[in-house]
Amino acid sequence: MESQGAGLAKRLATLLSGLMECMCFAGIIFGWASLVYVLKGLHYFEDLCKPVANMTVNATHETGCSEQDEQFSLIFTIGSFMNNFMTFPTGCIFDRFGTLAARLLAIFLYTGGTLLISFSTAATALMLFPAMSLLSIGGILLILTNMQVGNLFGKHRSTIITLYNGAFDSSSAVFLIIKLLYEKGLILRDMFLFITACSAWHLIRTFFLMPKQHIPYPLPPGYSYGMTCRKSQSYHTYEERQPAHRGGSNDLQSEPVLAEADRSPNDFLSKGHKEPPVRSFQSCVISKLFFWHLVWLSVIQLRHYFFIGTLNPMLEHLAEKNTALVSTYTNAFAFTQLCGVLCAPWNGLILDRHKRRRGKDGSTHGASDSLTDLRSCVLSLAVTVVQSVGFSVCATVPVLPVQYATFILQVLSRSFLYGGNAAFLAIAFPLEHFGKLYGLVMGLSALVSLLQYPCFALVKGPLNGNPFYVNIGLTVIILLGFVNPLMVFWEYQRREKEQATEGNSSLSSSPKKADVESPI
Repeated sequence: MESQGAGLAKRLATLLSGLMECMCFAGIIFGWASLVYVLKGLHYFEDLCKPVANMTVNATHETGCSEQDEQFSLIFTIGSFMNNFMTFPTGCIFDRFGTLAARLLAIFLYTGGTLLISFSTAATALMLFPAMSLLSIGGILLILTNMQVGNLFGKHRSTIITLYNGAFDSSSAVFLIIKLLYEKGLILRDMFLFITACSAWHLIRTFFLMPKQHIPYPLPPGYSYGMTCRKSQSYHTYEERQPAHRGGSNDLQSEPVLAEADRSPNDFLSKGHKEPPVRSFQSCVISKLFFWHLVWLSVIQLRHYFFIGTLNPMLEHLAEKNTALVSTYTNAFAFTQLCGVLCAPWNGLILDRHKRRRGKDGSTHGASDSLTDLRSCVLSLAVTVVQSVGFSVCATVPVLPVQYATFILQVLSRSFLYGGNAAFLAIAFPLEHFGKLYGLVMGLSALVSLLQYPCFALVKGPLNGNPFYVNIGLTVIILLGFVNPLMVFWEYQRREKEQATEGNSSLSSSPKKADVESPI
């Protein structure tokens, strides 16, 4: 067994390397606007443009055309759809086969995507369709396996989950770096071959800094993971060493510990009461809590995807085809994405604030951990909707300088959105269903995200490139997101009443038991 100091160092190495992995690789597709600028410079899909009389080839490149923009928008639509839709089957793989199998699949898909982009040309531009889909699926699997790292750090669990999701958002700045290096003369193929070579680092981290199965929560004493130089049980997770039944043994290495998140969401009894069975996956899916959370995620995500997918043509419309201005604002947008890793932990602090309060006064005022966790979600979910409405309103204003405020609110909203989504699912539902529920909610929201393409076609067609009315419609739809925090608050109140009722029942039964036993 590893010493305490070595164990802490290994956990910090896992945390920091996972942060780097999410920040540099997992969500690079969302920097699509920067890559589109490069691809237009390399004449991808330029053959679809029909030159107008008295217009030179260079002028055609500078202004682009609606057919070319539609192809780029379609690539992003499909890629972002695969990023979410495939989360459910990959989440099932993660739950069923564990971390090792899921990460090896992620590395294989991600490497395939980078290789396809490396060897694509303007003549083989259609290779971008499968390439971006592979990058999306591989990236979401990487962050899915990394979010369990929060289980290693107890009371900071939600903060780390949101931090990783913020790093996922910040990884979109990788395409900005590629754009800047391209403008300095570097070749796109060489840059993506370098990213491909980084797969070796992913493999090293998979075998030495990640478990074979899953990281349990709460973490048992003496828990270790990852390969070591000697044959030991450290590579096998705690759950693999659990016996088939619970006995009366006090050996923490052999007796499983049921996490608070592993219990039924209706379990708010005191520890002295018998625990009900873990809630089934089906009952979680058909619950109102899950449905309204799905609506919350879907409407806000659709707004973000439409904005990112149409950012380049929108900037061209507002800048009146001034390529220098388009480049400046594209860089500004990509730079703000770097701040995602700084913004996301704020949401984690909101979610974990009751744990810090408990650490100071040593009490949760009668509420169980799962109940106080759920209460913290209300503020987190509501703040996310407010930020999203502000972002959408600013994006609707057809004034170019206002887009700086749009970029700031967009990165704030997006970092809160995905971090809050993962943390809420881990809090409100049993942990053993996390991978499937996370995958399902992302997959179903992906179906809604497909609406971004008809929205784009509407802008390019009947609206003549002006997205004003579509932006107003999306802003109104976002208001549906306010229902989710209200539903969570009502659920919190209901469970709090159940807990109080159970507590009163226990107290009223105690004297009766004493009366019977006293004559003996």
